[in-house]
Amino acid sequence: MRISFTLFFTLLTLFAATVLDAQTAPAPAPELKKLDFLVGDWTATGTANPGPGMPGGKFSSSSHFEWMEGNYFLVSHGDFDLPGMGRGKEIAVFGYDPDRKAYTYNAFNSMGQAESATGKIDGDTWTWLSEEHFGGMSMKGRFTMKVLSPTSYTMKFELSPDGTSWNPGMEGKATKK
Repeated sequence: MRISFTLFFTLLTLFAATVLDAQTAPAPAPELKKLDFLVGDWTATGTANPGPGMPGGKFSSSSHFEWMEGNYFLVSHGDFDLPGMGRGKEIAVFGYDPDRKAYTYNAFNSMGQAESATGKIDGDTWTWLSEEHFGGMSMKGRFTMKVLSPTSYTMKFELSPDGTSWNPGMEGKATKK
């Protein structure tokens, strides 16, 4: 009986190793390389316009970006100071969905907010679209990043009730340290 158990365990281990080896993960999508410019430490400043849930004023943030092991996702850990809301922390995860041919963004902050967006790149401009919720209202969000150099980009965030007419929400600039 002991020999049968040992033989069974050995065969099971070999089978599991063979199955796991045959199911190696595919390589990360080549589109993810376009996010490489974000790797490192960034600071951002700008102005938020008064709007739903925001009184308006100056904002600032700092973030550290690094690839998660495997290079499928870029992770950002950040600190922010928003007008009327105060200081907080955020974690964001960027990726690429080959089925939708879109970049992905999912973020969670210390104020209990969760956000999800999909992005496209056209030349030096990234456009991220999201659904925003403020005090029971739903709106479309559009975040645009224009890369000026490997160490800077401008940004603006706009809101729209219908996805066609956009109202400015904030504008700023980010700089890599």
